[in-house]
Amino acid sequence: MSRALRAVLIAGIVLVVVVFPFVAYRDEYTYQKRLRVVVPGRVYRGGQPTAAGLRDAVRELKLRTVINLQEDVPDPDLYLSYWTLETVKESELCEQLGVNFVQISPDLLVRRLIPQERPRAIDEFLTVMDDERNYPVLFHCRAGLHRTGCLAAVYRMEYQGWSRDAAWRELRANGFGEWVSTASNDYITQYVLTFTPGLRRTADGRFVAKGAVP
Repeated sequence: MSRALRAVLIAGIVLVVVVFPFVAYRDEYTYQKRLRVVVPGRVYRGGQPTAAGLRDAVRELKLRTVINLQEDVPDPDLYLSYWTLETVKESELCEQLGVNFVQISPDLLVRRLIPQERPRAIDEFLTVMDDERNYPVLFHCRAGLHRTGCLAAVYRMEYQGWSRDAAWRELRANGFGEWVSTASNDYITQYVLTFTPGLRRTADGRFVAKGAVP
């Protein structure tokens, strides 16, 4: 084998084994970051995208609302693209795009309060999702697996009538993790296993049927 042919062969192997997988990884995990359809034309979920990925999602999906579920990063710095380290605040980008930006911090309660109480984040999420003017909606956390998975389960049970078991199985299938998606995980217990659909929190903290809220 000639030296030139060997060089071409090595370059081809590098492209197939290293470059293509890297670009695919960056596209899947940074550009659109596990963007998934919950309900076509209405609800989408994902991880934190790049600014370019969010801009494309807003254009293609006609998004009106973006919900950030990262309590540790209330207003993320989005990379402009995966080829640069320049960033823009997510709230600033949403304002430029004419999209509502909402930040919800998934909280946990002490176990003795469950199931009589539920995390405030659930009520904040339902308030957004109850308003038809907010659709289509994209909600995301960092990786698009855990916090996003919990709120996707809430959506399935509240608005689509899914059983807890069906919502839990979808959560696991979308990468939450086999060993951590059990009742020993407070997020699973408080957001999925003890969630009761159809209730809304009143101003004085009581829970009433959805239509009974003044």
